[in-house]
Amino acid sequence: MAVFMDRVEAGRCLAEQLEHLRGLDLVVLGLPRGGVPVAFEVATVLEAPLDVIVVRKLGVPFQPELAMGAIGEGGIRVLNSSVLALTGIGAEELLAVEHREQANLEVKVERFRNGRHRIPLENRIAVIVDDGIATGSTARAACQVARRLGAARVILAVPVAPAETVQLIVEADDVVCVSTPPIFEAVGLHYRDFTPTTDQEVVALLDSAARRGGVRGHARPDAAAGFIPDAHIPERG
Repeated sequence: MAVFMDRVEAGRCLAEQLEHLRGLDLVVLGLPRGGVPVAFEVATVLEAPLDVIVVRKLGVPFQPELAMGAIGEGGIRVLNSSVLALTGIGAEELLAVEHREQANLEVKVERFRNGRHRIPLENRIAVIVDDGIATGSTARAACQVARRLGAARVILAVPVAPAETVQLIVEADDVVCVSTPPIFEAVGLHYRDFTPTTDQEVVALLDSAARRGGVRGHARPDAAAGFIPDAHIPERG
């Protein structure tokens, strides 16, 4: 079982898997909160701009860590039908959780961007990064948000995830994962230090990336057209 020291090490390991994207017209998008430190390392290595893509998990009322779906910027809503069936959550309970998380989402968007405009995704490669995925509901919502915002290609990149979850994420053109352990219990078990990331840390990382810039010279012509050669990123089956 692969175990990362912390999110910084995980981000650097993930960046090695994404090295083929260097020089292309891309935006690295961290999923707050824990995905942002990982994304910061990826963006630093690839010399790419960094932004957030804000989504909120819809947790089962009596087991909040279990995702029954997720919502994202732009009105995106993804539901996990198997979890809903297993838990017996009704429409009213689901709607109550969704309304609460929608309010939280709007607050987080304002807080994390801290007065900055969203980095445009139109005709660019969106690399969505989290510190790991379990059910995949949040990641799927994020991919749909990026697509709705005009991304020409959407890549989901994570340090660790269950192999079966990776196969289910059809919303991404490609999923890059450092480790897919045969036995998966929780993302945090794959880190020695899985200290929760704070809102303040997210803002500080985004501020640092904004000061650094991250826009290289000119992307390759095929990147400008939103095309990545098959030699670099294979199509998913």
